[in-house]
Amino acid sequence: MNAILLSTALSFTAIAEVAVIVNPANSSALTDREISRIFLGKNKTFANGASVMAANLKDESAAREEFESKVLKKTSYQVKSYWAKLIFSGKAKPLAEFDSDADVLNFVAANPDAIGYIDAANVSDKVKVIKTFK
Repeated sequence: MNAILLSTALSFTAIAEVAVIVNPANSSALTDREISRIFLGKNKTFANGASVMAANLKDESAAREEFESKVLKKTSYQVKSYWAKLIFSGKAKPLAEFDSDADVLNFVAANPDAIGYIDAANVSDKVKVIKTFK
């Protein structure tokens, strides 16, 4: 019983800050609303017309839960339901999903039109932070 409680507590460990990152070549300035719209599949391009390549962390990661709560203003369940409707109706394709902050960081660093989010503690100089959420 104690092992179950401990593993449950560890799986819901919150992070202090989420960083929204883009490739250093991307000069787009984004508002909180525009970031939210990108990750809800509503904005498919940056202001310069380039197609957005949004990178999502795997379901149940601490950074994803923080991002959905602080940026999208939705619970994980609400986001899953929202995307299920979009995908089922053919209005959108699911975002690229990655297993770790390092995977998102490498994807964004390698793609000029990519945007993602990670735990701010894991940011490197390979990407540019455009916004942080506490």
